[in-house]
Amino acid sequence: MPPNNHAILSASSSHRWLNCNPSTRLEQEFADRESEAAAEGTAAHALAEHKLRKALKMRSKKPISRFDCDEMDTYTDAYVQFVLEALSEAKQNCSDPTVLIEQKLDFSCYVPDGFGTGDCIIAADKLLHIIDFKYGQGVLVNAEENPQMMLYALGALWLFDSLYDIEAVSMSIFQPRRENVSTWSISVKALNEWAENTLIPKALLAFSGEGEYHPGAWCQFCKAAVKCRARAEEKLQLAKYEFAQPPLLTDADIEDILGRLDDLTKWANEIMAYAQDAAVNHGKQWHGYKLVESRTNRRYTDEDAVIKAAKSAGYHDIFKHSLIPITEMEKLMGKKTFAEVLGAFVEKPQGKPTLVPASDKRPAITFTGAENDFTEFKGD
Repeated sequence: MPPNNHAILSASSSHRWLNCNPSTRLEQEFADRESEAAAEGTAAHALAEHKLRKALKMRSKKPISRFDCDEMDTYTDAYVQFVLEALSEAKQNCSDPTVLIEQKLDFSCYVPDGFGTGDCIIAADKLLHIIDFKYGQGVLVNAEENPQMMLYALGALWLFDSLYDIEAVSMSIFQPRRENVSTWSISVKALNEWAENTLIPKALLAFSGEGEYHPGAWCQFCKAAVKCRARAEEKLQLAKYEFAQPPLLTDADIEDILGRLDDLTKWANEIMAYAQDAAVNHGKQWHGYKLVESRTNRRYTDEDAVIKAAKSAGYHDIFKHSLIPITEMEKLMGKKTFAEVLGAFVEKPQGKPTLVPASDKRPAITFTGAENDFTEFKGD
């Protein structure tokens, strides 16, 4: 299992401190709070580690947690299979590859006091393979130019560069709950150049708490995000539009707003959640606001007693029947049987047009002649 202590400049938070250098020191003013999702992820990693050790004929005791379920079993099995396939590929070019599981990796020669824990490292001639198991499903994680993986790669190279003739590093994100397997490779030379030219100077700034605050997507897991003034100022820049009606805004204005809306909404929700938690759990009183009981719906206290009483009163048509959802049905039957038995009765309707950022991986819809149907409002 990975160590409980954390580096100040951790690999897992590197996306943030490389972009917003002082954020790590600012975070130290806030207490650590493990979310339910984080606890579930820790349990999944422990189970995946155990299964991988057993598959590699290593001694291991199966961990037990309150999150144990068929779904976690399925996803951790898939992770183990992915690692074994990667190991098989490594053996094609190297007779004695090394596999390390939950290995502490030291990259302090680049990042002050820097270390992290790699889920799986496969070291072989020519290629070093870093594999990271992501059990979360909220954020899709990409391996391309992923700084966490690149830091792990630097730490692994320090361990193995003298033992193997390593020319490149392959980095894989295995995120089964998002059906996401992302792999990216970089030469050792290019990785070292990134470390010297980008990593070292930014890490020094971050470690000393210097540099500029720079809000962005990396704010999501920052403990200081809710109270960060730089982030608030960035979101409140929308006030420059004075909440004018859309037809009075230029195309450039609307495009600017569209690019900010998702994060603005998320930030607003975080502010509300923080204020409510302070009021409910810490007695904080906010001027102009009060605590009230939320609206609730009626519910049965004892369903068996309800059924008995209703039937005794002569009411028998009290049940509602419905098919289980498609995903649950497919899991019940298995994909192959599901396709044979029910495939002819399942369709996937065409999705409604939805406006998303250009970075979205889905192909764009082309509307022929749609431009002629749009009447743009133009002011005097």
